[in-house]
Amino acid sequence: MMTTPDDTRTRILAAARELFAERGYAGTSLADIAAAVGLTKTAVAYHFHPKDRLASELLAPAGDDMLALLGTDFPSREAFVDALVTFAVRYRSVIRLFMEDLAAEDPGAPESERATVRTFRDEIFGRLVGDDPDPATTLKSWALLGALQWGAVRTMDLPEEQVREVLLEACRAF
Repeated sequence: MMTTPDDTRTRILAAARELFAERGYAGTSLADIAAAVGLTKTAVAYHFHPKDRLASELLAPAGDDMLALLGTDFPSREAFVDALVTFAVRYRSVIRLFMEDLAAEDPGAPESERATVRTFRDEIFGRLVGDDPDPATTLKSWALLGALQWGAVRTMDLPEEQVREVLLEACRAF
């Protein structure tokens, strides 16, 4: 059976998603990805050069779903928090790339992705605090975002449903 370019791209993206989640964006090279899929670095670079094209392609579905989430009129803050937790757990394989690596003040990270992360964060925060937040609501909302970020990033070894259940419980407390 002959491998098509689409199959190769899919295999490269799957390997990149796994390695980025495990090692981070900065800790993963094109050579690492090539080794994981049994290709040469040149073959991977043919499909995705520079490396930030991989990040952009992995982030695209999460970005689309985040736009849908932010475009939804939820009946309550709790319903929004539930949807936000579900989103974070669903995309936890790229959440490290999304929140940790690209949001960091790393001069090597693409600025467009960092700006996108900041925009999404600010939109989420605005939805959490509402129009006229008091200091307690502001603090609780930042705490919720921190718990959600680290809870998703640092639990790749746990079953998805367990992570979702525990994060829902924790985030509803904020």
